[in-house]
Amino acid sequence: MSFNARGAWSIFIRELMRFLRTAFQSVLAPVMTTSLYFIVFGAAIGGRMGDIGGVDYAAFIIPGLLMLTLLGETTSNASFGIYMPRFTGTIYELLSAPVGVAETLIGFVGAAAVKSLILAAIILATARLFVDYHIAHPIIALLYIMLVAAAFALFGFILGIWADGFEKLGIIPMLFLTPLTFLGGTFYSIAMLPKPWDTIALFNPIVYLVSGLRWAFYGTADVHFTVSLAITLGFLAVCVAVIAVIFRTGWRLRT
Repeated sequence: MSFNARGAWSIFIRELMRFLRTAFQSVLAPVMTTSLYFIVFGAAIGGRMGDIGGVDYAAFIIPGLLMLTLLGETTSNASFGIYMPRFTGTIYELLSAPVGVAETLIGFVGAAAVKSLILAAIILATARLFVDYHIAHPIIALLYIMLVAAAFALFGFILGIWADGFEKLGIIPMLFLTPLTFLGGTFYSIAMLPKPWDTIALFNPIVYLVSGLRWAFYGTADVHFTVSLAITLGFLAVCVAVIAVIFRTGWRLRT
């Protein structure tokens, strides 16, 4: 079957319009949260701390705050996007339509990734109101943000297929992603941790994501960028493999 570009575009636009219908809530919450973090950590705490790796503390936390929102929002958007057709039964219309796996992923995952990129731009603009920062490698930062958004959009897609109830949609983001992100160097460098916690922190995969983005921003990080990039690409490949198995077997799609 040839690639159905119109089908992929239709799914993409439908999902993107769903985001725009709730744009006020979807945009206001991240902006308010980011502002509060800058007020509490950037102003109140940052004024008592020196530079970290030659970077002002208020600027240092920007990549971590960006990753905190990016991971949660991307996963939630993608999981909810595929879960609702399963919940309402319209998934069978999609499965019977002349739309393949590639078109489905481009539609659902692409829309979730674009939503996250929009939020990332808004968060960076909000951060500019509180601190003056400069991105050392803007192209690499953009590509890395897109890579992370794509990887966690795929992860959210898997989560939305796995979940058999609304409560399960929030389990992974709330109980795993958010705590791991807070413990992944969002507000500090893991080099500041006492032993053996600095070594234990390296078992947290979010450390590598935050570190990779921080290097793209300021050229300094806890982990070498190539390691962060390799882990991100590996996670992306695993998600693609899992989704391939899901569509080949029809797991939770046809039942």
